[in-house]
Amino acid sequence: MASNAFLNVFSVKELRERIFFTLMMLVIFRLGVTLPIPGININALKLYFMSQQGSSSIGLTEYIDFFAGGAFKHFSIFMLGIMPYISAQIILQLLLVVIPSLKKLSEEEGGRKKIQRITRYATVGICLIQSYVVTVYAKSIPDAITMSMLPYTLLAMLTVTTGTVFLIWMGEQITQRGVGNGISLIIFAGIVARMPGATVELLRQVKEGNINTVHVIIVLAMFAFVVALVIYEQQGQRKIPVNYAKRVVGRKMYSAQSTYIPFKINPSGVIPVIFASSVLTFPLQIAGNLGPDVKWLASFSYWLRPQGIPYVIIYTLLIIFFAYFYTQVTLNPVEIAKQVRENGGSIPGIRTEKMEAHLSRILNRIVLPGSIFLAFIAIIPTIVQRLFHFPYQISMLMGGTSLLIMVGVDLDTMSQIEGHLRMHHHDGLVKKGKIRSRNL
Repeated sequence: MASNAFLNVFSVKELRERIFFTLMMLVIFRLGVTLPIPGININALKLYFMSQQGSSSIGLTEYIDFFAGGAFKHFSIFMLGIMPYISAQIILQLLLVVIPSLKKLSEEEGGRKKIQRITRYATVGICLIQSYVVTVYAKSIPDAITMSMLPYTLLAMLTVTTGTVFLIWMGEQITQRGVGNGISLIIFAGIVARMPGATVELLRQVKEGNINTVHVIIVLAMFAFVVALVIYEQQGQRKIPVNYAKRVVGRKMYSAQSTYIPFKINPSGVIPVIFASSVLTFPLQIAGNLGPDVKWLASFSYWLRPQGIPYVIIYTLLIIFFAYFYTQVTLNPVEIAKQVRENGGSIPGIRTEKMEAHLSRILNRIVLPGSIFLAFIAIIPTIVQRLFHFPYQISMLMGGTSLLIMVGVDLDTMSQIEGHLRMHHHDGLVKKGKIRSRNL
């Protein structure tokens, strides 16, 4: 009798416990999304957002709410989501490149823990800024606040900041004791939780005649094609052959062997999209929430609205930039060439001193088309919205950032599950080949 991959997953005790732990953490996250911060009138919020449907301000709110997993419009304790932590990581990664002393600190023993500690402190600072902006935004909503302003401001800032820090802790626990990357899975869960509501809304729009059925079929077919294309792109890689000569290490002799360095078509995975979204979300949230009180911020918020041309251009450039930046951080050609030389390896047809230049040239040729592909996928919601007049919350789920995150996180999680199965002498999740994870 052929083995069943699904039954094998739950037959391994360690893997079963990891999966249940992950699911439990995600359930806690979704429950927290429904808990409003103290002093907020939920009914007033619902009436306000219903009355603002179609305006530019509500479009910005939908954009921020998308990355918060639906928590922003509920003024939930998790309303900032995990984005402040990602913003802090971006800042620290950039500082590591431009500040040599910080780079040296990260390379020392225990340096990674120190950098993580600094990242958490920076996250708290970003959360305090964003949570204060949120209190100003709540003040502009009629009857939204049920207590005096000063106690509400302090309580809201403390609650929202604590909620984000708790999400970071949950993500780290999932990474250590569950399956998959915890931070990415929290973002993934927030996106997937919005799919049933978006499906109901799509059916309602079709029933009322606001959306053409033919357009829905075209978009769904395009969605399926793009999913297949994203999976193919995520799995693709360029193999750089490396030959190792016979060598003696201690009392052991290692025979000559040939292997390869795998360079993925898109080495950074979906990270550039998440980074670019986080960079744009921070100023957009501040500008959008303070817009009613500051005229030039209102103008800036409208100019950089998610549906506008300036936003699409800046978003595309940021994705390409972060694709190159993150690839250089994680796949440094100088370090790779150094390790190959120290182990007695060589690349056929390439002189030893030219190895760094050769690897850099290959990486640059791979990253450029990969980053352009990422940028194209990321702007699909804008194309769908403009061509077929789909509602924003539906078009965001039909492609773009949500699609890249869902496919990438799913592949990575399945790869970890398959690794646990093979470690316990079971077959993988697929009959042929194996699932390759992406770098997170």
